[in-house]
Amino acid sequence: MTATLPFLPFSKPTIDEDTIAMVGDVLRSGWLTNGGPKVAEFEKQLSAYFGGRPVRTFNSGTCTMEIALRIAGIGPGDEVITTPISWVATANVILEVGATPVFADIDPVTRNIDLDKVEAAITPRTRAIIPVYLAGLPVDMDRLYAIAKKHNLRVVEDAAQAFGSTWKGQRIGAFGDFVSFSFQVNKNLTTGEGGCLVMNTPEEAVLAEKYRLQGVTRSGVDGIDVDVLGGKYNMTDIAAAIGLGQMKTIDAVTAHRAELARHYFDTFGADFEARTGAQLPVQAFDTSNWHLFQIILPDRGPNTRADFMTALKNEHNIATGFHYAAIHLFTMYRERGFHEGMFPESERIGRLTVTLPMFAAMTKADVERVVGAVNAVLAK
Repeated sequence: MTATLPFLPFSKPTIDEDTIAMVGDVLRSGWLTNGGPKVAEFEKQLSAYFGGRPVRTFNSGTCTMEIALRIAGIGPGDEVITTPISWVATANVILEVGATPVFADIDPVTRNIDLDKVEAAITPRTRAIIPVYLAGLPVDMDRLYAIAKKHNLRVVEDAAQAFGSTWKGQRIGAFGDFVSFSFQVNKNLTTGEGGCLVMNTPEEAVLAEKYRLQGVTRSGVDGIDVDVLGGKYNMTDIAAAIGLGQMKTIDAVTAHRAELARHYFDTFGADFEARTGAQLPVQAFDTSNWHLFQIILPDRGPNTRADFMTALKNEHNIATGFHYAAIHLFTMYRERGFHEGMFPESERIGRLTVTLPMFAAMTKADVERVVGAVNAVLAK
């Protein structure tokens, strides 16, 4: 029993003192929410980070995807293809705009949506694809956009976990169609809660601004109009201040996560998979930001993951997570006709995936502690 060791969470944000002071300045300024100077500055820095593309911030990385679909004109009668392995928001936003979610199974190695299966799922009603970059690993971007171009489809990239990831030397978000990022508390760059949408044109950015605040357009001193149905999705200046602080260290954080991931692989050793039957992630050091480090457990029955996670917590004081359960097996989606057996790789990985600790404040000693605990539990 080693539960007397310090608790090790699976994720933990790092907020420095300068950022805390900046938030204090915002609170003292009296300008806390919509249209504040910190939001404007954060959007400016994000746009520069993504090569000058239009960027708008929001209060979540969920509404960003919904707004992208609305800007693209997707609604009732349309189909949108996505993966069953994601946070349920990815599919829910399709329902929110009145469209129909169509799932394509995942690649068992990358755990991302299988682009062969995406192309096979396209019908005359298909209007868009929402790929998810699980754990920060992009799909084959060349192939993705070749499929989209061939079939005249919009792409809404669910890059919630991929801030700082790259494809052939370009940052995810610096190219493509709509690209949605999350700044939720566990993300590589956090604003507590929040997100941003990278777009293609100034016109799309103007429409995004309308959708994020009740469809309002202002003019002059007292001019106001509403011509689209919007919501209340704006980012606060408090959140933007946190984001500005995070932008100062994002490159160093991304590099440190890569170091931790390399140490995970080195410490597990080349024989880990053969020895335990568990599966490590792809060693994608040229593309991934290493938002998560996930293993797939060997299948030892219906309680495999619960028993493993419980043992790590109770016996080693280490927290874990799972990202994600298969969306199509949730009750709301079963009621729409989805069932077991439709997407076997998603179902297997959704049942056996475990997220190990990975965050900016971790050390290599923490990695070694996790690996030792994983080996001990799997050996039982």
